[in-house]
Amino acid sequence: MLLQGRNLIQPEDFSIKEIDEILSLAQNIIDDPSKYSRICEGKVLATLFYEPSTRTRLSFEAAMCRLGGKIVGFSEPSSSSVSKGESLGDTIRTVACYSDAIVMRHPVAGSAAEAAQYSDVPFINAGDGGNQHPTQTLTDLLTIKSLKGSLENHTIGICGDLKNGRTVHSLVKAMARYQNTKFVFISPEELQMPDYIKEAIKGHEYHETNNLDDVIDSLDVLYMTRVQRERFEDQEEYERLKDCYILNATKMNNAKKDMLVMHPLPRVNEIDVDVDSDERAVYFKQAKYGMFARMSLIMKLLGVGTQRNEIEERKCINA
Repeated sequence: MLLQGRNLIQPEDFSIKEIDEILSLAQNIIDDPSKYSRICEGKVLATLFYEPSTRTRLSFEAAMCRLGGKIVGFSEPSSSSVSKGESLGDTIRTVACYSDAIVMRHPVAGSAAEAAQYSDVPFINAGDGGNQHPTQTLTDLLTIKSLKGSLENHTIGICGDLKNGRTVHSLVKAMARYQNTKFVFISPEELQMPDYIKEAIKGHEYHETNNLDDVIDSLDVLYMTRVQRERFEDQEEYERLKDCYILNATKMNNAKKDMLVMHPLPRVNEIDVDVDSDERAVYFKQAKYGMFARMSLIMKLLGVGTQRNEIEERKCINA
């Protein structure tokens, strides 16, 4: 499948076969990163972060550096002409003149789709408000596939702020494309999964609860999320809900021996540090997988190394 020149706004922009190609290439990079260390020489990636980020921004920048390319951009809008009132469209048009691809994070839902209209280079959504976070989804899919061996036949528990969590919105919609996926949504009533996400996965079994202890023994993957302070207008409500779920070693005693504990990070209090030493806790591995997933995505959208790697990927997919 040819992904060169495409945009990534939401996971559905790519077919299952295209996602599988990205994941297969990512695995090839993991297996032999030195083969890819100069493949993006002469290419420039622009990273435009209108909102704070550690893992997403640094993993994109590390990915491009490890591919031999260069980075331009800003980590906060106050250091750009946005502070002077420049429109989103004008920023994107300008940055597209200097780069081969653009990555943007923005606090407004729908901003990625708007920005992509102004870009004549591949555009990647690195998170738009509480809407979507498709490269985190690629990270999560690579993590599950690498550690579980397959993306099918799993019960996925998602716990915490399901209302505002763009990572879980994207993940649920993506995992619903794989056979025999079941979901357990664990949240207080105020932070339940939005109806439009539940509507999008009609036909898949899902269960809603506010009690993690009641369901943890049924899960193949437990995806924890923080309650997102920045999405709350009422800070008293945030304080009331912020510690509604805390995973600790005692709770883990009731989980399956091969359950994965994932988290998009940053965590606050929702996973106790006593879980970190449990081999089922894979959230820091997950962060590293994110760099490899983004290396693969960059290569695909820029069309570099395409001929050689498509042959290798077909062999992996057909094996």
